[in-house]
Amino acid sequence: MATTLKKLSVSSLVLWEDNDFIAVNKPPFLSTLDDRVNPQNLLALVRTHCETAQACHRLDKDTSGVIVFAKRPEAYRHLSMQFEHRKVEKVYHAIVDGVHDFKQHLVNAPILAAPDGVVKISKRDGKPAQTYFTTLEVYRQHTLIECRPITGRMHQIRVHLSLLNASITGDEQYGGKPLYLSAIKRGFNLKKFTEEQPLMKRMALHAKSLIFNSMEDIPVTIEAPYPKDFQAIIRQLETNR
Repeated sequence: MATTLKKLSVSSLVLWEDNDFIAVNKPPFLSTLDDRVNPQNLLALVRTHCETAQACHRLDKDTSGVIVFAKRPEAYRHLSMQFEHRKVEKVYHAIVDGVHDFKQHLVNAPILAAPDGVVKISKRDGKPAQTYFTTLEVYRQHTLIECRPITGRMHQIRVHLSLLNASITGDEQYGGKPLYLSAIKRGFNLKKFTEEQPLMKRMALHAKSLIFNSMEDIPVTIEAPYPKDFQAIIRQLETNR
């Protein structure tokens, strides 16, 4: 599924803005930067609003949520240094397969990114990676989890949750399973000659909030509401406990 720039406007995505930064709620299925498969990307869209915008970090194509762009080089350096020194507080929400009870559970497992884009745990060659996990809500066969990555490695949350046998729902690359209504709704009947589609056509991962310091060193907290598909899956899980 692709998200087309023609259907999007920056104004509909903006969460917060000042003279130095613009924070937007990234839609799923849209790359942060240019990729070979689909030249349409979030940076290009944001540059229709501010032509000097630079992405200070990035989210996976299928991940929704808050992402911050700098409007000028000084602002870009200011926020990039905060990311580099782990001064930015990042919170993600994930729906995972299975029932889990995590209370500030720390996964401290080095991560190695292979040339083919697959990431794995490697104590010998991996880079340090730490993530805290806390259960927010338990459903019949799934769990809503708060994820607080300390480091910012590629696919970090996805790999660490897989290590806990709590793969993100829909993240088939790391062991997650698609969620079908027939699997959670009692008495569900599929119409004849119809092929059932997953409730969500991506992995259930959302960048919920971000805290960083402005150019004046004032803490800024940005929160991104769930997109429609994430809201819908939560609603179904709550209804069919």
